[in-house]
Amino acid sequence: MQMSYAIRCAFYQLLLAALMLVAMLQLLYLSLLSGLHGQEEQEQYFEFFPPSPRSVDQVKAQLRAALASGGVLDSSGDYRVYRGLLKTTMDPNDVILATHASVDNLLHLSGLLERWEGPLSVSVFAATKEEAQLATVLTYALSSHCPDMRARVAMHLVCPSRYEAAVPDPREPGEFALLRSCQEVFDKLARVAQPGINYALGTNVSYPNNLLRNLAREGANYALVIDVDMVPSEGLWRGLREMLDQSKQWAGTALVVPAFEIRRARRMPTNKNELLQLYQVGEVRPFYYGLCTPCQAPTNYSRWVNLPEETLLRPAYVVPWQDPWEPFYVAGGKVPTFDERFRQYGFNRISQACELHVAGFDFEVLNEGFLVHKGFKEALKFHPQKEAENQHNKILYRQFKQELKSKYPDSPRHC
Repeated sequence: MQMSYAIRCAFYQLLLAALMLVAMLQLLYLSLLSGLHGQEEQEQYFEFFPPSPRSVDQVKAQLRAALASGGVLDSSGDYRVYRGLLKTTMDPNDVILATHASVDNLLHLSGLLERWEGPLSVSVFAATKEEAQLATVLTYALSSHCPDMRARVAMHLVCPSRYEAAVPDPREPGEFALLRSCQEVFDKLARVAQPGINYALGTNVSYPNNLLRNLAREGANYALVIDVDMVPSEGLWRGLREMLDQSKQWAGTALVVPAFEIRRARRMPTNKNELLQLYQVGEVRPFYYGLCTPCQAPTNYSRWVNLPEETLLRPAYVVPWQDPWEPFYVAGGKVPTFDERFRQYGFNRISQACELHVAGFDFEVLNEGFLVHKGFKEALKFHPQKEAENQHNKILYRQFKQELKSKYPDSPRHC
C-alpha cells in the first residue's frame, strides 16, 4: 500500500513538473511573439515617423569641437584636415554617396540631397583663409536650416596647412545670419559663389582630389564616390540597398554605375527611359566622350542602352578592366584607397581603378542605375602650371604601376 502511494505521489510530481514546463514554454512563446509584433509595429512606426535628427544645438556643438581641435596634417604635411564638421549615424551595411568640392561648388549639394535618399559624405576644400571662413559659416548656416543636412550628411574640411579654420562667431556670418530657410542658404551660396572646375582654383594651391575622396569615404563599407556636379538616377540608393541586403556575394566585386553627361542641366533624367530618350537625340552622351573616350569606353554603352527593361537593379554583364578605364562604382570590403600623391587633374581615378583590378576585384555593370554629369565635358586648356602638374601625374602613374608589382607580388593581374 505504501509502495502504491509512493508511486502515485511520484507520478503526480512528474505530471506537475510537465505542466509547469508546458506553461513556461507557452509564456516564452507569447513573449517572443509579442516581441516580434512590437518590432513590426516599431518598424512600421519609423517608416512613417522616422527618428528625429540631432538638434541644431547638438550639431553646432560638434562643429565647434571639430574646429577647435585645430585639425590634423595629412601625410604630406601640405594640408590641414578637419574631420566631422557635421556627422551622421550610419548603418554599417549602408551605401554612402561620397563626394568632394571646392567651396564654390557646394551649391551642387542641394541636387544630391534631392536624388540620393541615403547618407552623404562631403569633403570640402578651401584654398584660402577667406574660403575656410566661408566654409565654416556656410556649414553653420546649413546645419541650422536644413534638417536633411543634420540627419544625413557628414562634412569634412581641408585647407592648406598654413591656415587654420576658425570657429564661427555669431556676429561673423553677416548676410548668412539673416537667412531663415534651407533654400535661402543655397540661394545665397549661388549668388556669392563662382562655381567652376575644382582644379581651376586660380591659386598656387593644388586641389587634393584623392585626399578629399579618401576622407569622404573614410569609415564606409559600401561607397559610391562621385564628383559633386554629377547626379544619380532616382531610386539608386534604395535599389543598391535592396540588392546588397539580399545577398553577400558582392565581396570582391565593383558594381559599375554607367556615367553620362547632359548638354543642358535644366532637367536631369530621373530613370533609364528618360535618359534613353535624351540619348537618342544627342542631348545625353557617354561621360568624357569629347575629352577622353577610352576612359569610359569599356563600360560598353551600346550594350547597356540595349539591355531589356527591368524593375530590379542588378549586375547585367562583366567587363574586364583595361587601361585607362576609370569607372564609377560601388564596392565594399578591402577597397584600395586613392593614392594621395595624385593632385589636380590627371590619372587620379585611373590609378585607383588600376589597383582595384590588380587587387582582384571584378567589374560588373549595373543594368538600370546611372549617373549624369551636368554639362558636356570638353577638351581642357590648362594654365602652364596646371599642365606641368598633369605631366607630373603622368610620370607618377607609370611609377605607380611599377609599385603595384611589389605591393601585389602574387597577383596574376597587371595594368
